[in-house]
Amino acid sequence: MKSLLSVFFEGFLGGFAAFLMPCIYPMLPLTISFFSKKDGSRNGAIGQALLYGFSIILIYVIFGGLITAFLGPQALNGLASSGWFNLSVFFLLLIFAISFFGVFEINLPSSLVNKADSISGARSFLGIFFMAFTLSLVSFSCTAGIIGTLLVEAVRSKQYYALVTGMAGFSLALALPFTLAAIFPSALKSLPKSGSWLNSVKVVLGFLELALSLKFLSSFDLVYHTGLLSREVFLVLWIVIFAFLGMYLLGKIKLSHDTALTHVSVPRLFFSLFSFAFALYLVPGLWGAPLTAISGLAPPLSSQEFILRSGSAPAEEVARLPANRKYATLFQEPDGLEGFYDYKEAQMYARKVNKPLFIDFTGHSCVNCRKMEQTIWSDPRVRQRLNNNFILVSLYVDEKKELPVSEQYTSKVFGNRVVSVGNLNSDLQATRFNTNSQPFYVVADKDGNALVKPSQYDADVDNYIAFLDKGLQAYKQKYK
Repeated sequence: MKSLLSVFFEGFLGGFAAFLMPCIYPMLPLTISFFSKKDGSRNGAIGQALLYGFSIILIYVIFGGLITAFLGPQALNGLASSGWFNLSVFFLLLIFAISFFGVFEINLPSSLVNKADSISGARSFLGIFFMAFTLSLVSFSCTAGIIGTLLVEAVRSKQYYALVTGMAGFSLALALPFTLAAIFPSALKSLPKSGSWLNSVKVVLGFLELALSLKFLSSFDLVYHTGLLSREVFLVLWIVIFAFLGMYLLGKIKLSHDTALTHVSVPRLFFSLFSFAFALYLVPGLWGAPLTAISGLAPPLSSQEFILRSGSAPAEEVARLPANRKYATLFQEPDGLEGFYDYKEAQMYARKVNKPLFIDFTGHSCVNCRKMEQTIWSDPRVRQRLNNNFILVSLYVDEKKELPVSEQYTSKVFGNRVVSVGNLNSDLQATRFNTNSQPFYVVADKDGNALVKPSQYDADVDNYIAFLDKGLQAYKQKYK
């Protein structure tokens, strides 16, 4: 789970990226003109500029707060793991990418923009506020894609105040340049003139939006088992996208709104080198390389049809569990591991073989779950412990397979009807462990009670091994 500080920082970076968009950066002169026409002392002008910046922040934070209040914490969690939500985000980001490429502009109705602009002429707090509101409306065509991405990341963090925090960071970064420009009008002269380079920024963001959209298509594919986007197909598309981005930066590809590139600047050269290098980095993944830099973004290795192996895993590392395990045809553990996918079945087997139960609350669309599997579970020491010392059960909270009518019931925690495997696993997590975030790992006794404090996302393999060993030791002490 991302921290609120991380969400704020991502929003802050998004705000600076938005400032460089073609429909926002050129508005600096308009801001200067608006405040230079106001009468009053120097201190008064500074106060008005600060009020203007605060109004920008307030508008975006209120927007984030309304969405958060409307959705609520449980709805945020359910929305983040929804396959249809991820498919909607895929199409949304695809539309934003096409817009950034210059095919069309995303604009609000002109009547709404004109109304806000007419009110902004009033000499009062209301006038300054509506000047900020006008900026927000006019800039919508550029900020929509970035705000949409921020909204998705905030929802995926599954924290109640994540969107408000992200919007605060975004609006702070967006408000700073306009506030400073209003305070120091002379500084405007030293800024680079708006022009074709701003359109290049927009196109680059379009390529990135296009690449990111595939992550959400992958989540939909995993939730509904459609087979649309295997790991190979995902990587091929990313390789092509970043190779084309490199060629665009070098001026080898030109779009309709681009001007002729007479020379390649040093920044463009370095960005193109990075883009080509990243594309080459992805190539070994077509043969099964783990690609830890994008773990959690790409589909899991289990979706890849061909993996080139340098050798086989030691026989003692591969668990031997019953072949007819429930839901075994739907799921697959990371390479070298075997586990159960039904809690009651796993609990009965753990009692039979006298081993602690290792409960993995996970999700098809959970980015951090995939990161843990590819960077922590792939460690031979972790894999050996999971196979030999525990009975692993992976419980997917976003699995849509419908339960038999006889197994359906009404959740006492959420009040909704539990009709799918994902509903069942989510309700189990909330009921027994009072949480609904993933990844969530529990070392449990024969009755399903946690033996040690459960673990969540932790990229330190030594900490994870210590967690496993502590849980195993607690089990041995309890049943010695």
